Amino acid sequence: MRRKSKQIHIGKVAVGGGAPIIVQSMTNTDTRDSDATIRQINELEAAGCELVRVAVPDIIAARAIVEIKRGIAIPLIADIHFDYRLALAAIEAGCDGLRLNPGNIGDTDKVTAVVKAAKERKVPIRTGVNAGSLPKVSAPQLSVSEQMVEAAMAQIKLLESLDFDLIKVSLKAFDVPTPIAAYR
Repeated sequence: MRRKSKQIHIGKVAVGGGAPIIVQSMTNTDTRDSDATIRQINELEAAGCELVRVAVPDIIAARAIVEIKRGIAIPLIADIHFDYRLALAAIEAGCDGLRLNPGNIGDTDKVTAVVKAAKERKVPIRTGVNAGSLPKVSAPQLSVSEQMVEAAMAQIKLLESLDFDLIKVSLKAFDVPTPIAAYR
């Protein structure tokens, strides 16, 4: 039995709240190469992909989102690491969702700036916790799965304190049992 959750929309795709489970993938192209990225996204969509995520390693990739969005039909999620300004640029370029890792964009002021922009445009934020890049935890004796949950809950608490509720949560690790334990 699935746990009832709040439904959000990433572009036109409903997630959570009883919506059907959807297929999401990520490109392995250089996002700065709009043509190659568009081709791959269209191939993914033809194979059944309903949401796609692209890496945003720099400002050129963030700005390429404008062009990429023109050439695709499915919602696009910007995967942001380390530099909150790339999230701001991706939102400005029209991304449908963001993926932030609390382990590498942890500064509250930076997250607050991203949340403000995301809230204005109704862009959901996926808190993507990765066991390989966990933030410092208050209780280092916790298991990796417990640390993952602590990191996700801290990020959710921060987002909710900013009156933001378009939240999606993802927990991943180097093995299968760790995220299963974290989700449980």
